[in-house]
Amino acid sequence: MASGRVLFYVQHLLGIGHLKRAATVVRALQDAGLEVTLVSGGPPVPGLEVGNARLVQLDPVRAGDLYFKVLLDASGQTVDDEFRRRRRDRLLAIFRELRPNIVVTELFPFGRRQLRSELLPLIEAAWAMQPRPALVSSVRDILVQPPKPERVTEMVDLADRWYDLVLVHGDPTLIPFEHTFPLADRLKGRIRYTGYVVDPPPANAGAAGRGEVIVSAGGGAVSEPLLAAALEARAMTRLADAPWRLLAGPSLDDDAVARLRAAAPAGVTIERARPDFTTLLANCTLSISQGGYNTVMEVLATRCRAVVVPYAGGLETEQTLRARLLAGRGALTVVDESALSPATLAAAVEAALSGPRPDAAGLDTGGAAATARMLAALASSRTGTTA
Repeated sequence: MASGRVLFYVQHLLGIGHLKRAATVVRALQDAGLEVTLVSGGPPVPGLEVGNARLVQLDPVRAGDLYFKVLLDASGQTVDDEFRRRRRDRLLAIFRELRPNIVVTELFPFGRRQLRSELLPLIEAAWAMQPRPALVSSVRDILVQPPKPERVTEMVDLADRWYDLVLVHGDPTLIPFEHTFPLADRLKGRIRYTGYVVDPPPANAGAAGRGEVIVSAGGGAVSEPLLAAALEARAMTRLADAPWRLLAGPSLDDDAVARLRAAAPAGVTIERARPDFTTLLANCTLSISQGGYNTVMEVLATRCRAVVVPYAGGLETEQTLRARLLAGRGALTVVDESALSPATLAAAVEAALSGPRPDAAGLDTGGAAATARMLAALASSRTGTTA
């Protein structure tokens, strides 16, 4: 078994998908014998499961707008230069204390440009340290097109100059990285596909969620329209008499949850997101959700029938593109967010129930274990131990 120290940096700004995926990878890294420190820069998420990893919370920031141009602190104030300096100094102190063999930055340099004030000093510190830790970028399968074309050149220049590996958590048979990052060829030899990172359902799922319709939206920051439409759509479907369970993510405010509960008829349960989400999916009759990476992959892993309404606010194109590709393989049914209404959602429910039960669409879903194997081998080359 390998040994080595990993500093894993992750920043979520709107949803919680980046953090949840990082946590899944972190648990796999520990299974491979690596010592992991997970540094999170977004708002804390209750119940985050990171195994025995050390979890360090930086002063949290979140997006103040759908375009991620404004960053807010925990009190809702726009972050200033002094706030950024404190975060940078804290991150560098963690790095110097840990002296890792590997530094992983989730998404950066292919995103999170707003945090370069702390990430570039971290990278420079890593390159100055002897022996130098390996620099690894952990990135999902699909990138959002930046608003300025020169940003793509900036991304590839940073990756080419500083990074040893780029781990793409996807399967090129669904979508190759160069489809949304056209300069990927410049990093040829450093890009490794891991397969999709999936939190698998438990071997013994129990009874939770059996026969239910599960309506979810990950962190839930922009989920109220979907949850409200689901409440009205229920009566229009053949599942009008089935129990429906709406899961409000931690980022959906209490007032929105109260409005949903006031509108909910008998037979509908509304509660906050649960740690046994994959169990609910494994047992449910149907899943209705937004199209975040984690939720969609868990839907595929549990083989439940699914309706997906991809989030498309701001500049977001990632969820829509992935959902349409999977719909083309018969893995799920899609309703475009711009067309969302109780009637369109009900029609999609009927379509999903009428088709065959989907499978994983032939995709590689072993991304967590593959990432652990790759980083364990990399750590061994840095520490002289045997994987």
